[in-house]
Amino acid sequence: MKIVQSALLILIAALGQSSAQPTLPVASVLDREIANAEKEVTEAAEAMPEDKFNFSPESLDIPGSNYKGARTFAQQVSHIAASNYALWSPVTGDKFPQDFLGGNGPENLKTKAEILKFLKDSFALGHRAAAALTTQNVLQTPEGSKSSRLHLTTFAVEHAFDHYGQMVEYLRMNGIVPPASAK
Repeated sequence: MKIVQSALLILIAALGQSSAQPTLPVASVLDREIANAEKEVTEAAEAMPEDKFNFSPESLDIPGSNYKGARTFAQQVSHIAASNYALWSPVTGDKFPQDFLGGNGPENLKTKAEILKFLKDSFALGHRAAAALTTQNVLQTPEGSKSSRLHLTTFAVEHAFDHYGQMVEYLRMNGIVPPASAK
């Protein structure tokens, strides 16, 4: 991911020197990366049956394993969504909802449908974040953040794929072939 960010920085610098474009062509590339993460994560979340949505490998009680306190599948999905909001809200200027704090999202989300809606809404925010990037602001640090808009936008994708890997393992532990692997 660092190589991608470096390449993007070089492109942004070149664009910034050659014109005063208000929009950033690389924003469309970032939007496609967000769409890729959205597709993989959402399809994996949809593949887990409702009755397995609260699965955690802790329940397998595998001798010698240490899954104590591991997030459930539902918590993995909600964590991605809450993190998306935390990372993309500063880019769009949206207010980060206080009930998303804690890493696992709002505690009132219990059903698969509610959690999937939260996830999809979080990726919609990501698309708005990519669209908000310009040559003037992409390297700026938004208020309340310590990172540039570029880093926040790309790190959210990287983070989502990190947890997607865990979701894939949970699906396989339940005998479900992840949709991306089934194709």
